Amino acid sequence: MDKSSPRWILHLDMDAFFAAVEQLDRPNLRGLPVIVGGAERGVVSTASYEARKYGVRSAMPIFEARRLCPKGIFLPGRMRRYAEKSWEIMERLKLYSPLVEPASIDEAYLDATGLELVFSSAENMAKILQKDIFESSGLSCSIGLAPVKFLAKIASDLNKPAGLTVLRHEEVPAFLEKLPIGKIPGVGPAMLKKLELMNVRFASEARRFPAAFWEKHFGRTGVMLYERAGGIDPRMVQPRSEPKSESAENTFAEDTADPALLSVWLMRQAERVGRSLRRQGLSGRTITLKVKYSDFTQRTKSRTLDEPVHSTRLIYETAMELLQEFAPLRPLRLIGTGVSKFEAQARQLRLLANLTKRDKERDAALDAALDNLRGKFGDEAVVRGKLFDVRKP
Repeated sequence: MDKSSPRWILHLDMDAFFAAVEQLDRPNLRGLPVIVGGAERGVVSTASYEARKYGVRSAMPIFEARRLCPKGIFLPGRMRRYAEKSWEIMERLKLYSPLVEPASIDEAYLDATGLELVFSSAENMAKILQKDIFESSGLSCSIGLAPVKFLAKIASDLNKPAGLTVLRHEEVPAFLEKLPIGKIPGVGPAMLKKLELMNVRFASEARRFPAAFWEKHFGRTGVMLYERAGGIDPRMVQPRSEPKSESAENTFAEDTADPALLSVWLMRQAERVGRSLRRQGLSGRTITLKVKYSDFTQRTKSRTLDEPVHSTRLIYETAMELLQEFAPLRPLRLIGTGVSKFEAQARQLRLLANLTKRDKERDAALDAALDNLRGKFGDEAVVRGKLFDVRKP
């Protein structure tokens, strides 16, 4: 990379991500007000832009959203599906730069410094990336491009949906002159009220006082405010390190000690964990079972296998064996399954020594077939027979 290249940070924010995924998977919902959230006592996770026209916003109580948008399509949400699409998008970003930092399930930072040498300009690179994300995922995103992280994040929110905002280095001072102080990440409602009493309404106005003044009144947050008000943000894009474990857990609506019902939950968790491991090219040697009793006390049991695994069946069978070690079983409010002590994919087909070659091939073929079908047609396209043994959780 040319050391003389100006610093460019790109912030990508998917547009109404959860609702957009639902509209992608169910075309009949396109153009309709889709609201994704929890139960009736929960809050809105995401609202489509059609729903936002009625005043529905994220974090709004569901009952309030129903009042504002009585004809809205209310959906409970499918976190596994959203995670799959998120993974696809993050992998796409890595084709442009090795420096990609996921900030949440639907947003990420990318260090675009020097990429103007490849794409003629940083702005052109952002346009190509935005088009690529849409064509590969079927989802739109908004992008902010700026010299530092916090400005890139602010810029990505200025022209939603499907917007692209470029804040060039020479434009930063003028931008900060008009930037409301509350737009700076880290300035919460309580701090904003105090700033208003100080007659500090725009970012540039915070520079009227020295850094020591801000540190005295707000501590480290005050120093951060002073720096941001001057366009300073030394944070680098930090790619996420390899995961140390993969797990899934569920809290029951009612405490249960029913072995048949618990086995269904463990199979579901083994499928989620196994599929995620296979997608990441990981296998783990340690299987952990976590339980939480009705009195909120928590216990775990683990078993380290001779070889690393990512097979759904082996994860499930090991978790079931660990469950037997809790006998006599008391009613549980939560159960969870995890895999850790990862090893690279080069060894992941060497499962357990006591498995026959036919067993290994069968497990691998079954897992691959289910992963492929669900990737194309959704999580419920095909279900293992085990999950029909008792009522569906």
